[in-house]
Amino acid sequence: MIELAGIVILGIIAQWVAWRFKIPAILPLILIGMFVGPFSTLFTEDGTKLIEPIWNPQLKKGLFPGESLFHFVSLAISVILFEGGLTLKKNEVLTVGPVIFKLITVGAIVTFLGGGIASHFLFGLSWPVSFLFSALIIVTGPTVITPILRNIPLKKDISAVLKWEGILIDPIGAVAAVLVFEFISIGQGSEYTQQAFIEFGKTVVVGFSIGFSFAYALYFAIKKNAIPHFLMNVVSLSFVLGVYVLSEQFAHESGLLSVVVMGMVLGNIDLPNIKELLYFKESLSVLLISILFILLSANINMQDLELIYNWNTLILFVCVVFLIRPIGVLLSTIGSGLKINEKAFISWVGPRGIVAAGIASLFGNRLVLEGEPGAEYITPLVFMIVLGTVLLNATTARMFAKISGVFLKESTGILIVGASNVSRIIAKYLQKNGRHVVLIDSNKENIERARGMDLDAEEANIFSDDLANNIELNDIGYLMALTGSEEVNKHAIERFRDQLGENGAFRLITTDEMKSDHLEMVELLFSRKDDFINLSEVARDYPKINEVNITSKQHFFEEIEMLNKEKDAIPIFIKDGKGNLHIIASYTKEREIQEDDKLVYLGKPKDVMDVKSSKPEEEKVSENR
Repeated sequence: MIELAGIVILGIIAQWVAWRFKIPAILPLILIGMFVGPFSTLFTEDGTKLIEPIWNPQLKKGLFPGESLFHFVSLAISVILFEGGLTLKKNEVLTVGPVIFKLITVGAIVTFLGGGIASHFLFGLSWPVSFLFSALIIVTGPTVITPILRNIPLKKDISAVLKWEGILIDPIGAVAAVLVFEFISIGQGSEYTQQAFIEFGKTVVVGFSIGFSFAYALYFAIKKNAIPHFLMNVVSLSFVLGVYVLSEQFAHESGLLSVVVMGMVLGNIDLPNIKELLYFKESLSVLLISILFILLSANINMQDLELIYNWNTLILFVCVVFLIRPIGVLLSTIGSGLKINEKAFISWVGPRGIVAAGIASLFGNRLVLEGEPGAEYITPLVFMIVLGTVLLNATTARMFAKISGVFLKESTGILIVGASNVSRIIAKYLQKNGRHVVLIDSNKENIERARGMDLDAEEANIFSDDLANNIELNDIGYLMALTGSEEVNKHAIERFRDQLGENGAFRLITTDEMKSDHLEMVELLFSRKDDFINLSEVARDYPKINEVNITSKQHFFEEIEMLNKEKDAIPIFIKDGKGNLHIIASYTKEREIQEDDKLVYLGKPKDVMDVKSSKPEEEKVSENR
C-alpha cells in the first residue's frame, strides 16, 4: 500500500517539479524511478529495492505478479497513444508540408538502419535484436518535445515540424517495433520471413478495422445520447481498453495500432464534447505517465546498468544523436525552404519519450523470458537513449537555438482574443502585411469563418491553460483582446501579458470606462471612445481597412481628430515607411511621427467622407431630415 501510494505521490511531485523548472517531466520521473529502484540497492540494509515492480517470491516483495506489470504497461500505453491520436487534426497535418512526411519516412528509415548497424557492431547483438533496438528509438514524442520548445521563441514552421514529427512518429515507431518483434518471436526456419509478414499484415488489417469500427460505434453512441454526460469519459476509457484487448485477441500486438486509429478518427469527426474527452484523457495520461516511468525505471536492475557501463554505450549515444539524427534530418529536408541553421536545430532536438521506454520494457522483458540472446540489452540501452537525449535537449536547446540563430530576438506575432467580424477584418489586414496572426475564440462558428478566410484560428477557452502549452504561439509578442466581454478581455491581459504580450498587451475600452472622467493610463486599443459595440457597427457597415498618407505630426493629429468626429471611422494602426505596423493605443501622442508614415483606420473610405462633406448645405439638411 505504501509503495503504491508512494509511486503516485512521487509521480505528481515530479510533474510539479517539471512544471516549476520548465523541463520535461520524463527527466525527474526517470531519476526518481532509478533512485527507488536499482540505486536504492546500494544503501538498503538487505540490498533490495525500495520499490520492486515485479513480485519476487524469494523476497516476498513486489507489486505485480508474473506478467501483470507488462499487461498494465500495455493498457497504460494504449490510453496514452489514444490521447495522442485525439490531438491529430487532419487539416493541421495537411498544412505542415512535405518535410514532416519525409521525417517520418526517410528519417525513420535512417534511424532504423543506422541504429541497428551501430548497436550490432558495438555490442555484438544479433541483427534482429539490433533492429528491435533501432525501431524503438525511432519515436520522439510530443510529451517530451513540448516542454522543451514551450519556452524557446522560434519561427512557427520550426515548432510545427518538431511538434508534428513527435506526434506522427509514435505509431510508426510502435508498428516498426512490432514488425521486428514478430520476426524474433515467430521463430526460425525457411518460413521465417513469410510468416512474419503474414502476422504483420494481420496486425495492420485488424488494427485499422477494429480502430475504425469502434471509433464510429462510440461516435454514434455519443451522438444519439445513448451515453449520459456524466458517464461519457469513463465509457470512452472502457472503449479504449476494450478495443486494445479485443484487437490483441485477433492479432498479436495490433492493439496499439487500433487505439491510435480510434483516437485519430474521433479527433477528426464532429464529436460532441470532444474537448471534455480530451481534457479527461490528458489528465489520465499525466497520471499514467507518472506511474509508468517510475515503475519501468525501478524495474531496471543494477546488472542491466553494468551491461552498458562502458565506452561503447557512449559511442552509441554519440552515433544516434550526432550522426544518425542529423543525417536523417538533412536527407528529409532536401529541397525544402528550411535554412541550414534551422535544419541544424531540428537535428539537435530529438528526445525520446514514453512510447520508446514503455515498449522497450514490454518487448525486452518478454524476449528475456523467452531466452533470446542479447535481449537483456534492449531495456537499458533504450532507457540510456531516452534519459540522455532528454537531459541533453532540456539543458542545451535554448542555448543551441541562440548559437544556431533560430532564436527569435523579438516576437512579432500577434494573438487576437476573439474571432468576431471586426477581429477577422483586422487579422486579415495584418496577415497581408506580413504579420503572423492567430485568433482564438470559444465560438466554433467564428473559428470556422476565420479559417474560411485562410486565417490561423484556434477554438480555445481563455480561462484554460491550453494557450500556455501551445508551442505554436512561441513567436507571439503582442496580445490584443477584442471580445465583447469585459471579463474575458481583462483576464486575457492579466493572465497572458508576460508570456504572449511581452511587446505589448492591449484591450478594448469598456462602456463604463468610456463614461468615466478619470480614466487611468492603461493600454487601451485604438481610442477612448470606441468599445466593442462601436467597432462591430463600423465593421458591419464598412468592412474595409483604409490607409491615409501622413506628412507631419501635425497632419497626423488633424487626421485623428477628423476620424474621431466621423461616426463610421476608427483609427487602429500607424504604418511606417518600412511597412511595420504599430498599434494605436491610448498613449499615441507620445509617439514620433515620420513623413512617410501612414494612418490606418477601419471604416468609411476617405473618398466617401469627402463626397459627403462637399455636398451643398441644403442637401445635407435634407439628408438629416
